[in-house]
Amino acid sequence: MASVRNAAALHLTEAFGTGHWSGFTTTPSALRGITSSRVLIAREGDTVVATLRLATKRPWAIDAAYFAPSANPLYLVDMAVLPGTQRQGAGRQLLEAAVNVARGWQKDAIRLDAYDHAAGAGRFYQKCGFAEVGRISYRGVPLIYYQLLL
Repeated sequence: MASVRNAAALHLTEAFGTGHWSGFTTTPSALRGITSSRVLIAREGDTVVATLRLATKRPWAIDAAYFAPSANPLYLVDMAVLPGTQRQGAGRQLLEAAVNVARGWQKDAIRLDAYDHAAGAGRFYQKCGFAEVGRISYRGVPLIYYQLLL
């Protein structure tokens, strides 16, 4: 999981320069994320090509006031796709799996944020059915909020 996130961060940094997407994920940090959420991965053979986490706890950068009312939302965080495999469907399939997990858990929405920058994945999320619900600056970082109602 950490290696996919780090490869994606390096790719974005090379393409768009240093930004908040340039952070390095350590193995201990990735392991902490595993204990507090459900991790989904996509593989090609033995290689992990995409990963995301589904969390029931609202991340600090998410302001619930921007979203449609939801009794039981789920939060999608830390999605990354290995750069050499992007635009081949792994990310979309992983999001579809996340929707299935959310429905199985009786969740009524999936919420997330993306960087409001060309390095952000906002257009990808929109193509996958997520609706933009707001734009904010969190600690100086411009973000776009997205939501998929289930």
